[in-house]
Amino acid sequence: MIAIVDYGLGNLFSLQRSLRYIGQESVITADPSALEQAEKIILPGVGAFGDAAERLQKTGLGQAVVAQAEAGKPLLGICLGMQLLFEKGYEFGEHEGLGLIPGTVEEIVVPDRRRYKLPQMGWNSLRLLKKHPLFAGVKEGDYVYFVHSFHGCRCEDSVIAVTDYGIPVTAAAARDNVWGTQFHPEKSGPVGLAILQAFAEQEGTP
Repeated sequence: MIAIVDYGLGNLFSLQRSLRYIGQESVITADPSALEQAEKIILPGVGAFGDAAERLQKTGLGQAVVAQAEAGKPLLGICLGMQLLFEKGYEFGEHEGLGLIPGTVEEIVVPDRRRYKLPQMGWNSLRLLKKHPLFAGVKEGDYVYFVHSFHGCRCEDSVIAVTDYGIPVTAAAARDNVWGTQFHPEKSGPVGLAILQAFAEQEGTP
């Protein structure tokens, strides 16, 4: 069973439909104790970093996610959910993240705002930097769907894929059993489904 964390900011039902399509059972939950019962956890999210971090803290879901990840349970962050995995976010101020992946979340600094609009919205190709189980069904140059203005920074050791948006933009990061995608697998067609399947097949770490 995969638990999809519901803290009020996320495209939960689209994600659940995608998991169902690949034969994976999931539950949408706002109950911290349910995360302990799940085999794997997905942290989705859309919106502002600070609002999301505050909601996770107030509900106790943030502490529960961290505890399960530190115990070795597979965790996947998607879009804002990936950003929350980092130590700090700088969207409308400075905010504490979950600290599961070293690094910060900062606005994309593009070379030409007329050509590279923010948010980056739409399909873009992946450049795979490291061999990783998340990309078992993905080829170099495969396209996935992005909607964001911020991305992971100061996290070179953890970045496993980037996309080109005038500069290399962090597209995916991983540290042990904690994985994250800045793009939306549930909106990325067959490539996204392959990524979700790869996560569903991940084994936890002791």
